[in-house]
Amino acid sequence: MKRATDEAGRSLRTLRVGEAMRHALAEVLARGGTRDAVLERHIVSISEVRVSPDLRHATAYVMPVGGTAEDEKAVIDALNANARLFRQAVARAVNTRYAAELRFRIDESFAAGARIDALLQNPRVRRDLAPGRQPETDES
Repeated sequence: MKRATDEAGRSLRTLRVGEAMRHALAEVLARGGTRDAVLERHIVSISEVRVSPDLRHATAYVMPVGGTAEDEKAVIDALNANARLFRQAVARAVNTRYAAELRFRIDESFAAGARIDALLQNPRVRRDLAPGRQPETDES
């Protein structure tokens, strides 16, 4: 029997477990489950949790809301310092055989989206995307 996978080749089981872990981490951060001053000062958005196929390792992609580059480093350091606490909370919330080892990384997709948006707002690109415009061809 063939396993169900998404377009990136990840199994639906790891996607479901990752989403459950994301919710558990978000809840711990929202209720202030840590006594870390850095985490209490920042609102942290968890965009995705990627889980290894054996469910023993998980990488959470996070972004401090409205932060600077210095804030990003401080938040990542604080999250990684409190990884044991988060691991325990996730293990209680998500019923798997092993408690996954957590790593936290900055989510670069926000920056990539901003770059694409800036490109689409460029007047030259907007001109080329105008409705009814015929593409220019090179007739050399």
